[in-house]
Amino acid sequence: MKYTEEHEWLRPEGDLVVVGITEHAAESLGDLVFVELPEPGTKVAKDDEIVVIESVKAASDILAPLDGEIVEVNEAIVEDPTLVNQDPMGEAWFFKMKLDDPSQMDDLLDEAAYKALIE
Repeated sequence: MKYTEEHEWLRPEGDLVVVGITEHAAESLGDLVFVELPEPGTKVAKDDEIVVIESVKAASDILAPLDGEIVEVNEAIVEDPTLVNQDPMGEAWFFKMKLDDPSQMDDLLDEAAYKALIE
Protein backbone atom coordinates (compact mmCIF):
# COMPACT_ATOMS: atom_id res chain seq x y z
CA MET A 1 0.00 0.00 0.00
CA LYS A 2 1.00 3.60 -0.61
CA TYR A 3 -0.25 6.80 1.00
CA THR A 4 -0.64 10.47 0.10
CA GLU A 5 -0.03 13.49 2.31
CA GLU A 6 -3.78 14.15 1.91
CA HIS A 7 -4.51 10.96 3.90
CA GLU A 8 -5.53 8.68 1.07
CA TRP A 9 -4.38 5.08 0.69
CA LEU A 10 -3.75 3.29 -2.59
CA ARG A 11 -3.67 -0.49 -2.96
CA PRO A 12 -2.63 -2.08 -6.26
CA GLU A 13 -5.12 -4.71 -7.48
CA GLY A 14 -4.04 -6.22 -10.79
CA ASP A 15 -3.75 -3.36 -13.30
CA LEU A 16 -6.00 -1.13 -11.16
CA VAL A 17 -5.46 0.83 -7.95
CA VAL A 18 -8.06 0.88 -5.17
CA VAL A 19 -8.27 4.25 -3.37
CA GLY A 20 -9.76 5.20 0.00
CA ILE A 21 -9.08 7.44 2.99
CA THR A 22 -6.97 6.43 5.95
CA GLU A 23 -8.19 5.63 9.44
CA HIS A 24 -6.54 8.88 10.58
CA ALA A 25 -8.62 10.86 8.05
CA ALA A 26 -11.85 9.08 8.97
CA GLU A 27 -11.27 9.76 12.68
CA SER A 28 -10.42 13.43 12.00
CA LEU A 29 -13.58 13.94 9.95
CA GLY A 30 -15.94 12.40 12.46
CA ASP A 31 -19.19 10.72 11.46
CA LEU A 32 -19.75 10.90 7.71
CA VAL A 33 -23.23 11.79 6.51
CA PHE A 34 -22.72 12.20 2.73
CA VAL A 35 -20.39 10.89 0.02
CA GLU A 36 -20.48 11.92 -3.65
CA LEU A 37 -18.30 9.83 -5.98
CA PRO A 38 -17.24 10.49 -9.59
CA GLU A 39 -18.83 8.65 -12.51
CA PRO A 40 -16.99 5.59 -13.80
CA GLY A 41 -15.18 6.56 -17.00
CA THR A 42 -14.11 9.95 -15.62
CA LYS A 43 -10.57 10.91 -16.63
CA VAL A 44 -8.73 12.62 -13.77
CA ALA A 45 -5.45 14.42 -13.27
CA LYS A 46 -3.49 14.38 -10.02
CA ASP A 47 -4.99 16.83 -7.51
CA ASP A 48 -8.35 17.18 -9.32
CA GLU A 49 -11.20 17.42 -6.80
CA ILE A 50 -13.14 14.22 -7.49
CA VAL A 51 -14.99 13.17 -4.33
CA VAL A 52 -17.08 15.27 -1.94
CA ILE A 53 -17.55 14.03 1.61
CA GLU A 54 -19.50 15.65 4.41
CA SER A 55 -19.33 14.82 8.07
CA VAL A 56 -21.06 16.23 11.10
CA LYS A 57 -17.95 18.45 11.47
CA ALA A 58 -17.12 19.63 7.94
CA ALA A 59 -17.26 19.15 4.19
CA SER A 60 -14.10 18.04 2.39
CA ASP A 61 -12.93 17.25 -1.09
CA ILE A 62 -10.88 14.19 -1.92
CA LEU A 63 -8.28 14.82 -4.61
CA ALA A 64 -7.24 12.43 -7.35
CA PRO A 65 -4.00 10.89 -6.06
CA LEU A 66 -2.61 10.27 -9.56
CA ASP A 67 -3.47 10.66 -13.26
CA GLY A 68 -5.84 8.08 -14.71
CA GLU A 69 -9.41 6.96 -15.24
CA ILE A 70 -12.02 6.08 -12.63
CA VAL A 71 -13.24 2.60 -13.57
CA GLU A 72 -15.40 1.64 -10.59
CA VAL A 73 -16.92 3.36 -7.55
CA ASN A 74 -18.12 1.93 -4.23
CA GLU A 75 -21.87 2.61 -4.20
CA ALA A 76 -22.13 1.06 -0.71
CA ILE A 77 -20.51 4.14 0.88
CA VAL A 78 -22.88 6.46 -1.01
CA GLU A 79 -25.86 4.56 0.41
CA ASP A 80 -24.31 4.32 3.90
CA PRO A 81 -21.50 6.86 4.51
CA THR A 82 -20.97 5.54 8.04
CA LEU A 83 -19.19 2.53 6.49
CA VAL A 84 -16.21 4.85 5.96
CA ASN A 85 -15.99 5.39 9.72
CA GLN A 86 -16.39 1.67 10.41
CA ASP A 87 -13.85 0.23 7.92
CA PRO A 88 -11.92 3.01 6.13
CA MET A 89 -8.99 0.77 5.16
CA GLY A 90 -11.12 -2.14 3.89
CA GLU A 91 -14.72 -2.37 2.69
CA ALA A 92 -15.15 1.42 2.55
CA TRP A 93 -12.85 2.07 -0.43
CA PHE A 94 -13.93 5.01 -2.61
CA PHE A 95 -13.00 4.11 -6.18
CA LYS A 96 -10.80 2.01 -8.42
CA MET A 97 -8.72 3.67 -11.10
CA LYS A 98 -6.54 2.70 -14.02
CA LEU A 99 -3.36 4.76 -13.86
CA ASP A 100 -1.96 6.56 -16.90
CA ASP A 101 1.54 5.97 -15.54
CA PRO A 102 1.85 3.28 -12.84
CA SER A 103 5.38 4.49 -12.01
CA GLN A 104 3.76 7.55 -10.35
CA MET A 105 3.04 5.23 -7.41
CA ASP A 106 6.77 5.32 -6.64
CA ASP A 107 6.44 8.99 -5.62
CA LEU A 108 3.91 8.26 -2.86
CA LEU A 109 4.59 7.58 0.82
CA ASP A 110 5.15 4.09 2.18
CA GLU A 111 3.56 3.09 5.49
CA ALA A 112 6.54 4.18 7.60
CA ALA A 113 6.66 7.61 5.96
CA TYR A 114 2.90 8.05 6.38
CA LYS A 115 3.05 7.09 10.07
CA ALA A 116 5.83 9.66 10.55
CA LEU A 117 3.65 12.29 8.81
CA ILE A 118 0.69 11.83 11.15
CA GLU A 119 2.66 11.65 14.40
